Order: sequence, then C-alpha cells, then structure tokens
Amino acid sequence: MKGKKWNDKEDIELQLRRAIIDSELTRYRLSQITGVPESVLCTFVSGKRSITMATAAKLAKALGLELKSTRKGR
Repeated sequence: MKGKKWNDKEDIELQLRRAIIDSELTRYRLSQITGVPESVLCTFVSGKRSITMATAAKLAKALGLELKSTRKGR
C-alpha cells in the first residue's frame, strides 16, 4: 500500500492549519492582522476550503513562518 504523496500546496496548507490551531491568536485577531476574512480562516482551518498562495504568505508572515520555494529536478 502506497502512502499519500503531498504536493507543495497541500503540505503548506497542512502546516498552516496546524500553525493556526497551535497559535495563541484567535481567528478574529489573525483576520485583523492579515486582512483575511475570519470566515475564510474558519473554513480553511476546518479543511472545507483551500487558500491562494498569496493568502498563505500573509498567514505565514503573521504566524512567524517562512514560505520557501523549492525547485524539483527536471
């Protein structure tokens, strides 16, 4: 049985969800800091929606994380 392969976006989203849950910031406060609507944060954290990379970057910055781009071999 093969394990699930994560693409970069899925991995980033999973890590961001965990960071938001583990954060001491409320969804309301994170929304104020990032400008991302609280409703978007709630549906994202619950796994009901994805986010854009621009939104991911805003969330990462507010949570003290860094997004890194990696290139895969051709």
